[in-house]
Amino acid sequence: MPLFALTCLDKPGALDVRMAARQDHLAWAKDQPLKIGGPFLDEKGDMAGSLIIIEVADLAAAKAFNAADPYTKAGLWASVEIRPFRLTIAKL
Repeated sequence: MPLFALTCLDKPGALDVRMAARQDHLAWAKDQPLKIGGPFLDEKGDMAGSLIIIEVADLAAAKAFNAADPYTKAGLWASVEIRPFRLTIAKL
């Protein structure tokens, strides 16, 4: 199955929205086809977006994944880009 990278940027000043939805997001993510995920940080070190890499059948499934995310449902994102991704190097 192909990989997709989701680059999600929070709305300005939405840290409270993120924190209110965080536990639901993390619980939901445990049962999802995630390969890697984590927050982008702003200059103060506060969470300000997310990078998520998932393995799903196609772009439609990647869009459905995003639509089901509690962060999406909470209205956290200012923008979301979903792109096909090919892993070339990983040193985690």
